[in-house]
Amino acid sequence: MQSQFDEQGQHFNSNLELLARQVVEGFITGLHKSPFHGFSVEFAEHRLYNIGDSVKNIDWKLFAKTDKMFSKRYEEETNLRCQFIIDVSSSMFFPLKAYNKLNFSIEATAALIYLLKRQRDAFGLSLFTDHLILNTPAKSTTTHQKYIFTHLEELLKAEKMNMGTNLEQALHQIAELIHKRSLVVIFSDMLNTMQDDKSTEALFSALQHLKFNKHEVVIFNVTDKKKEVDFNFENRPYEFVDLETGATLKAHTSKVKDAYLSKMSSYRASIQLKCIQYKIDMIDADIAEGFYPILQAYLIKRQKMG
Repeated sequence: MQSQFDEQGQHFNSNLELLARQVVEGFITGLHKSPFHGFSVEFAEHRLYNIGDSVKNIDWKLFAKTDKMFSKRYEEETNLRCQFIIDVSSSMFFPLKAYNKLNFSIEATAALIYLLKRQRDAFGLSLFTDHLILNTPAKSTTTHQKYIFTHLEELLKAEKMNMGTNLEQALHQIAELIHKRSLVVIFSDMLNTMQDDKSTEALFSALQHLKFNKHEVVIFNVTDKKKEVDFNFENRPYEFVDLETGATLKAHTSKVKDAYLSKMSSYRASIQLKCIQYKIDMIDADIAEGFYPILQAYLIKRQKMG
């Protein structure tokens, strides 16, 4: 289920809410229970310590002030907080004048927000390039949903070239800004961390920051698999253009293909391994498949785990 485009590649179904509703109603029937579960634990109140209570819940700071022992009581929150983080750097506009990585990310986010809204769960949105552009708190109101959808629809109309990426910096900032114990869903092509081992280490330092703050992290690694992963080009000279820097490279595909595939393969293997180590769910999202089957498969898998 993919959005419609005219011959010039312009998006003419910009009504995200309608699209999201159709998508969610399409696959919600296949889900027997919610694929999302609240896992926030909130402080509720103090009560006098009784013999037999767990010592770990004693509020020692309050004891120092009052000379009385109080236990902290906690209660489970049933509602989930979910923060969607979308990479809106120039590389996400690939392929130009066609259904691109940003279209996929925006429409998938809209569908998930609509699903969370139905469950009365809270959702927030963060957008970044080489800096954090937007960071909203997580709320579950209709007004908040419309506010986020307005931002997403504006993004669908944007065409910003030469906008770089700093995923690591954005994640560090967001980790401190959002409520602890959130579900964090990231949409990015992850290409800026492919440069060298140092970049990859910096990315996982940022992801560890999220995990340290008790967030559950899900990454949709959004790619045009045919071109970006498989390097499926005709056997002839091309001029390759870096959408983020504007730099160009003239090369014959046969001369660079083996080296490119080797580098891409080892990079993808290394981030997959790191994600497994850190208990981060990473989903390969090939835009050629469309967001509907990728989201549906993920939600069914998540439901079975729940």
